[in-house]
Amino acid sequence: MPGAVVPIYKRRNQSQIALASIPVDIRQLELFLAVMESGSVTRAAERVHLSPGAVSLQLHNLASELNAELFVRCGKRFTPTPAALRLSELASRVVQHVREIEHEFANDASVDHRPFHLATGATTLIHRLGRPLRLLRKQFPQTSIRVTVCPTEEMVAGLLERKFDLALISLPYDETNLTILPLYEEELLILRPSNKPVRSGPVGYIAPEELATQKFILYPKRSNMRTIIDTFFRDLKISPQVIMEADDTEVIKKLVETGFGYSILPESALRVQPRFYHLFRVREHKMMRRQALAMAKTNYPRALTVSIARFLQAKLTEDHHSHAAQPALRAG
Repeated sequence: MPGAVVPIYKRRNQSQIALASIPVDIRQLELFLAVMESGSVTRAAERVHLSPGAVSLQLHNLASELNAELFVRCGKRFTPTPAALRLSELASRVVQHVREIEHEFANDASVDHRPFHLATGATTLIHRLGRPLRLLRKQFPQTSIRVTVCPTEEMVAGLLERKFDLALISLPYDETNLTILPLYEEELLILRPSNKPVRSGPVGYIAPEELATQKFILYPKRSNMRTIIDTFFRDLKISPQVIMEADDTEVIKKLVETGFGYSILPESALRVQPRFYHLFRVREHKMMRRQALAMAKTNYPRALTVSIARFLQAKLTEDHHSHAAQPALRAG
């Protein structure tokens, strides 16, 4: 392991001081401290599982590099010099700082207790992440897990800037600088207001001609979800009448329920009953979004991020299959 750099100043003349940088291996400092604490080379060698000769050689090299006498023999006693006592104080600090650095950047999920930052959309957090996050906190009890709610665009930017460790995003999206763990596909359904509460029933089919005449409340233009919806309308050769835009899925649902217009939302957000809207799809024109976990592409992935990503991938996929087996939103 590369050592610390210990500077020694040598006087050249009355007005000039030159700096000489002498490489001191951190292992040498550790062996030196072991001898200081044990009081003998033999006991220190047993402690570090080396031969006394190997330890003595490292001490000799350290003294030579520092140009300082570290130990003297007084009969059978092995006595540290004042220089050794001073070096012991400094070396203890260096070794401690190195250990702190190693611990801080240890790429081991079992000992990595640095805060972990997850980003997700509001709809996914509300309707998909409840159980997986509870299980995640039990699986990683020592990890401080932080959650940020924002659109896919902001999530990806945060990943690339290393503000987020992991994000649950909607695809399609530019995956060039991302490592993607696929989860599942989710259908987007059309909501039509209802004057009476709707409890259950199959998803119906709606004609494109009806959509062309209705007012819509949709996600903002900047959102990835809106891109999927706009592509759907273009395929149908429809220019929707968008009267309102909102980032929040729950807000859009309430606006539909109060009769302001139609909308298009993810299936997972539409299971509540009773509700004041009917659900539809256009025959042969299913709208789908792919959900995935995303990490910044790097040569040095954080082991904890990989572990958490795989854990969430398993739980979210498991829950999706469970939800898919429920009959509430089957096609009519």
